[in-house]
Amino acid sequence: MADTFTMADLGRIMIEAAGDEGVEFTDRVMDTPFEDLGYDSLALLEASGRIERELGISLDEDTLLDATTPAALIAAVRAHLTTVS
Repeated sequence: MADTFTMADLGRIMIEAAGDEGVEFTDRVMDTPFEDLGYDSLALLEASGRIERELGISLDEDTLLDATTPAALIAAVRAHLTTVS
């Protein structure tokens, strides 16, 4: 299991989940809502499934609903990683 989850990790997973390389996941988009980046709820569900499988964590529905930006999702994943470490 990974010790941390980075913007690069999220970018890779979002591209794998949505098949779209149009967004460059950098600090510039950290606080931009996923919707504004062109990712819908289905892409986020697919991404969360990939995150869960890769990292061995479980993200509940409320966590996903609250994680509307890359920064929020990264923080949620990191919080789950610290609770299972």
